[in-house]
Amino acid sequence: MDVLGAWRAFVNVSERGSFTEGAAATRVPQSVASRRIAALEKHLGERLFDRSSRGALLTHFGRDMLPSAKRLVRLADDMEHEAERAKLSPLRLAVPDVCTVRDLALLDAEARRNGVYLDFHAAAPAERAQLARSREVRAALTAVPPGDAAWSVPLGLAGTADLPVPAVYIETLRAGRTARSSRRGRVWIQPEDDVPHVRDRLFRLRDSVGLQPAQVAVAATLTAAAAEVLGSADLLLCSARQAEDLRLHWRPVGEVHLVRGFEVAAAVGEDAERIRTGLWRAIARCLGAEERDGGAPSRSRA
Repeated sequence: MDVLGAWRAFVNVSERGSFTEGAAATRVPQSVASRRIAALEKHLGERLFDRSSRGALLTHFGRDMLPSAKRLVRLADDMEHEAERAKLSPLRLAVPDVCTVRDLALLDAEARRNGVYLDFHAAAPAERAQLARSREVRAALTAVPPGDAAWSVPLGLAGTADLPVPAVYIETLRAGRTARSSRRGRVWIQPEDDVPHVRDRLFRLRDSVGLQPAQVAVAATLTAAAAEVLGSADLLLCSARQAEDLRLHWRPVGEVHLVRGFEVAAAVGEDAERIRTGLWRAIARCLGAEERDGGAPSRSRA
């Protein structure tokens, strides 16, 4: 028996004094409303309406039950309203601050088509992880080693000159390797890549090929790093997508394969799964990540 539907029919019939009008208010045929009320009467063991009279007259028992029935129906209506509001409540998502406005807008549009409303909070890697831990956001795209990643973004070096080589080798920046530059070039690491699995590997490479410490450095912001590169022969560690946006020429690093890895961190597993599975392709586009057939999350190792 549909208990809530039966009480709703009972309230509507009693308020209108007619099974026909009460059924219409309940949005069911009169026969359905009558069956529901009859089933409710059988369940309660008492009659709610006096069927010997014309119209729908409440019995004494029916009048006693009406106030409680109204409260039940009103509470159910309130719960349905709250459920609709909850479905429209934005899911606050911490995202890398390298995502462009257009890419975030496309991600938001895709999420809405999937019934998810996003509220973006752009932040650097360490802040995104902290926001997820403190539950200041419902979910975050956190920086992880590529072997643990749902999305992988290959990194390379970009500069103003279009080098006729398939890859850029860090060792070529060592003093004495080139005579055409008045100073040794530098590699700038942007804040998004200031994480151990990228930064430390590049620092170890720097030391192993004999570069000076200042030749591979972390910039305060992506804008500052890009400004250094645009005004010199310096190179920016970035994704191919970022290089294209900055109108720089991009090549992979010759000595080491560097990858940004991203995964979803969320307090509620359902939120993480909705983002990871339902929005995988849209997030891949936003991050500049490698896309794969079917859009299924893939884990790769650098």
